[in-house]
Amino acid sequence: MTMTEVATTHPFHITREEAIRLRVAAERLVPSVLVEQPASFDDFVGQLMIPGPVMDLARKAANLRLSVQQTEAIRRHLAPMQGVEPGLLRRILVDKAEKDPSHPPYIRVACTGKGSYDGWATEFDYVDDLEPQPAGDYGSPAVLEIWPAQHYSPIHSHGHTTGIIHCLTGQLDIMGYGALAWDAPKKGLYTLTPGQTAWLAGDTYAVHKVFCPFDGNTDKPTGPGYLNNTDQFAASFHVYLNDDETAYYDNVDSRDNFHYIDENDHTEKVFTTYSDLSWRVLRQVLEHTELD
Repeated sequence: MTMTEVATTHPFHITREEAIRLRVAAERLVPSVLVEQPASFDDFVGQLMIPGPVMDLARKAANLRLSVQQTEAIRRHLAPMQGVEPGLLRRILVDKAEKDPSHPPYIRVACTGKGSYDGWATEFDYVDDLEPQPAGDYGSPAVLEIWPAQHYSPIHSHGHTTGIIHCLTGQLDIMGYGALAWDAPKKGLYTLTPGQTAWLAGDTYAVHKVFCPFDGNTDKPTGPGYLNNTDQFAASFHVYLNDDETAYYDNVDSRDNFHYIDENDHTEKVFTTYSDLSWRVLRQVLEHTELD
């Protein structure tokens, strides 16, 4: 692959040399983009400047994990269709890809409220009956996100909320940007592995792009309209609190709407943060999933 081809490849549009430089830049960011125990005086300063509400969220999320059964059941529902009925998550991915081919789809699971595809759990017989569901529809403060291999988000901003991204399983590469624009300066590239937590607050680290770098098992490179052919995935837990929920940041934005940059026409658009599933529904489906 030539240097030009590397530079124009999704998702980050950078060369290998630029990736190395941006990873070094991410390690030098102050405050630190990761919430972790410091190992040096420099690390301590970076951690010291992370806002208190962020540290509190990170401590509360530190021990979160998906169980082995949940992880393997998610794989079963992400598996490509091979002459059999698709799993719930693969069915959702296919539908989302048809409705919005601007970037590879991923799954948002609301830990409170409802999901747009909750009804599919019974409609396609993944479970017989559903537990009573709570009120609410979008803007959940806590979200599980499932990232299929080689799928990624557009560049997006989290509405000046205060929050964390906690990796549960797999691996995620995250690019931080200095503004919400297609040609925005890149601040740093970092990787999250299970147990690691990144953060955002106000305008700090609020604009980013998330990518699962696992092999998508196709000959087609990732990009708009991409849909992988594997059950490999990463999962992350996200918390986004509005200013009145932290009493820390003074702003008028909220998690109900995020702004993002369209991968095709490079313009800014608005995404209402509806989730695909609710955790109560997904948990039931996973519990009823037979594993070999």
